[in-house]
Amino acid sequence: MVNKGIRIEGLKKTYGSGDTAVEALKSVDMYVAPGEVVGLIGPSGSGKSTLLKCLGAVIEPTAGKMVLGDDVIYDDAWKVRDLRALRRDRIGFVFQAPYLIPFLDVTDNVALLPMLAGVRNGDARKRAMELFEALEVEHRAKAMPSQLSGGEQQRVAIARGLVNRPPVILADEPTAPLDSDRALAVIQILNDMAKKYETAIIVVTHDEKIIPTFKRIYHIRDGVTYEEEGEGRAIE
Repeated sequence: MVNKGIRIEGLKKTYGSGDTAVEALKSVDMYVAPGEVVGLIGPSGSGKSTLLKCLGAVIEPTAGKMVLGDDVIYDDAWKVRDLRALRRDRIGFVFQAPYLIPFLDVTDNVALLPMLAGVRNGDARKRAMELFEALEVEHRAKAMPSQLSGGEQQRVAIARGLVNRPPVILADEPTAPLDSDRALAVIQILNDMAKKYETAIIVVTHDEKIIPTFKRIYHIRDGVTYEEEGEGRAIE
């Protein structure tokens, strides 16, 4: 299957019904190509969190269409039977906090996900080490999460998001706890990884430090999206 990124058409999400209905998403249209990092910004209550949960197959939209690669995964109803496998195998997640398992070392934290997907132990660890080398944390492969700096923890979290080689990664405020230099370094890493692994990456952010780095930005307000060209300064 050729990775064609992720495409969203007319996505809607309504909570409740009748007089108490709330339209969290009214009309969302997006496309993110393989190898591209796109920013998603908007004020609190604009629908960012709801959109991210829909894209991550955590909650079900009310209407619209989502296409991942060649596969329609939602078209006014889920078109895949196993949403858990969809999230595990085809959607990577990077959060504001790394959420590393504290009693597993760095390699086990990253290798666990492919092993759950049926990848052999040795192959899963090889995948993890390849990512550690690309992210320049291979020297921390046997360290425990508590022994890592904040920047190192976020790099390991990025490795975990990439390890199953998903066609799309959803990054939710990945630079919020970091200073300017580390925040820009994380965005550079995401761009490098997007190009290397042909991954489509959506970064939800309020972080003014990184907004100028995006070549394309989707704004969301009152559940509606519109697109603008960004500056792309950090990745030229």
